[in-house]
Amino acid sequence: MIRLIEKLENGQRLCEREFQQLIENRTPELAALLAEKAVGARNGVYGHRVFLRGLVEFTNYCKNDCYYCGLRCSNWAAQRYRLTEAEILECCREGHRLGFRTFVLQGGEDPLYTPQRIRDLVYKIKKEFPDCALTLSVGEHPREVYQSWFDAGADRYLLRHETADPAHYQMLHPHAMSLENRMRCLTDLKEIGYQVGCGFMVGSPGQTGAHIARDLCFIQEFQPHMVGIGPFIPQKDTPFGGEPAGTLELTVYLLSIIRLMLPEVLLPATTALGTIHPRGREQGIAAGANVCMPNLSPLSVRKKYAIYDNKICTGDEAAECIQCLRRRIESVGCEMVTDRGDHAQMKG
Repeated sequence: MIRLIEKLENGQRLCEREFQQLIENRTPELAALLAEKAVGARNGVYGHRVFLRGLVEFTNYCKNDCYYCGLRCSNWAAQRYRLTEAEILECCREGHRLGFRTFVLQGGEDPLYTPQRIRDLVYKIKKEFPDCALTLSVGEHPREVYQSWFDAGADRYLLRHETADPAHYQMLHPHAMSLENRMRCLTDLKEIGYQVGCGFMVGSPGQTGAHIARDLCFIQEFQPHMVGIGPFIPQKDTPFGGEPAGTLELTVYLLSIIRLMLPEVLLPATTALGTIHPRGREQGIAAGANVCMPNLSPLSVRKKYAIYDNKICTGDEAAECIQCLRRRIESVGCEMVTDRGDHAQMKG
């Protein structure tokens, strides 16, 4: 296993079998070594800085019916909401006052938030906050739609691929969705010029070490600017509501592998990590992560964006959340920063 870690450290590619060996033969000692090397790789590119993104969850309506997600269209227990354009802009204004220079607009694939409405929103946010980066995370769309949002000023796009194995993908999604289309979207986004993020759930139903190895091979080949991984957490009103959650241990181990594989990647310590363990985000940062995404959404809707159960920080004001995060980040020897935090190859 040491040889495989050294290959990653030296910029050499691993095959699926080698990734699977790293996953299935992990030990606490290997995890500690990987984390040490991952932190060294991160610090060599970004120093000790951890970048904040201001998250605005602007709609929890979604036309899709993904089996793991609490926003799925057939979840009649969900309390639905949509923020207005004015409310979204006010979230950004509050974030800007607090120092944020990246906003993330995240929502389900809401038919009422048409491509033109999102384009207009992107244009208005970038016009009012020209010093800020804008990330979209609103699902699968035709290439021309992605192009129009990029032309309006969007800088980044987050679209988790969820799994690189077609059969596993169909276990997690209805037949109307396909891995082929998800990969088409990611390719289009990268070719257009976005800073692109992919990623997957750790411990999703049916997932094996071989599936994760294939995910890592895809990430290695695709070379994304961002990778979002977090533990699967069940949501009680979905078909997977009774499934066990993914683990902190495997998630942070994979964060270290991804950091070593892609030293310049922007790698979040997700809210899901903090949900499954009180110091989950700190452990993620100590394993090589360098991004956190506190919530700027109005308190009145936070609990309604229930992709999974027991999500943390749904009752904290944004300013309060930032101070809490600052202490957590500093507790593992890092510095919280609120600037744009672009990928090392795409600054400016």
